[in-house]
Amino acid sequence: MMWFKRFLTGCAVLSLLLVIGFFTLAPQWVDRNANVVTGGAGPAPSAATLALHQQLLVGDLHADSALWGRDLLTRNTWGQVDLPRLIEGGAALQMFTTVTKSPRGQNYDRNASDAADNITLLALAQRWPAAAYNSLFARAMLQAERVHTATERSSQLTLIRSQTDLSSLLSQRANGQRVVGALLGTEGSHALDGELENIDRLYTAGFRMMGLQHFFDNRLGGSLHGESQTGLTRFGIDAVKKMHAMDVMIDVAHSSEATVRDTLAATGNAALIVSHTGFQGHCPSPRNISDETMALITEAGGLIGVGFWADVTCGESVTAIAEAIRYGVKRFGASHIALGSDWDGSVTTPIDAAQLPHLTQALVDAGLSEADIRAVMGGNMARFLKEHLPPT
Repeated sequence: MMWFKRFLTGCAVLSLLLVIGFFTLAPQWVDRNANVVTGGAGPAPSAATLALHQQLLVGDLHADSALWGRDLLTRNTWGQVDLPRLIEGGAALQMFTTVTKSPRGQNYDRNASDAADNITLLALAQRWPAAAYNSLFARAMLQAERVHTATERSSQLTLIRSQTDLSSLLSQRANGQRVVGALLGTEGSHALDGELENIDRLYTAGFRMMGLQHFFDNRLGGSLHGESQTGLTRFGIDAVKKMHAMDVMIDVAHSSEATVRDTLAATGNAALIVSHTGFQGHCPSPRNISDETMALITEAGGLIGVGFWADVTCGESVTAIAEAIRYGVKRFGASHIALGSDWDGSVTTPIDAAQLPHLTQALVDAGLSEADIRAVMGGNMARFLKEHLPPT
């Protein structure tokens, strides 16, 4: 029986090694394979472009970097965003969005609300607190805490909650300090866990933008990728009215077109954000809403963040991003176009945060004027925040 005892011991050791490997290696392996940079950054920026880029106020409306558990203050060799790369790329503003649910088999056409959830497995691998296994609100708060912790540990990263915070950051940058302002947003308001009071709690935690949907219909209403294609529910109307009254910016990046129209109606044509997207008229894709609905958003003063991945730009290079931006400028006006990378959102992009000057070069090569480049690279985002953040 000695051989059998050795066999059992071997199985136990192997099981232990597998468990250790799952908790220590699996999260990074998933991160490395989900958030890929292709190397399609194009030619190196010219001296003139670099000089222009150094004068820009650069901002991005959407990155899911807080989901993955990597140190945001350390330059990593994988993923797409961290503070050293943001600073190297000349970024001034970065919206960090919290992902709380992602359906198994996620696609752009149709996802069931009750589909198995991918984030639960990631939560297990990252050893999230017990509360975060069942509560989507707790998941959002956990990711927000990661951003809070990073801002507390670094004088170069500060949390932007108000116009006062933004003015302070811009003054620091005008004085030559290499600082980055972090903002918090939700990737879908299923993070409310069905309770309007959680809007107040998220606001207190620093959230200033809230997406309504992600890849599935939720209690607020229909997703662009859900089963119903309906608009806002009664709960959804109450939620968006409360957000609007509290100076919370509303993001409809994954909302159905009916939800977009209902949100405009419920808020009296408030200026909405589409934080990461492309344009249907430029790139026919189920991920992009129609130009007609996009026009309703821009006519109400909204802001459109152009994504960096092929499903929204119909191309894999930085040139494809520039072409999508050029289309948006021509179709909807330069004052409504911004950057919405979707970095670290399980997408493949041609550049990471350190390579933002390559995008400036691509915009120069695409023929955009210097004024338009200044606007879309971050000027519009900063202006929108000045107008819609709470004063203090």
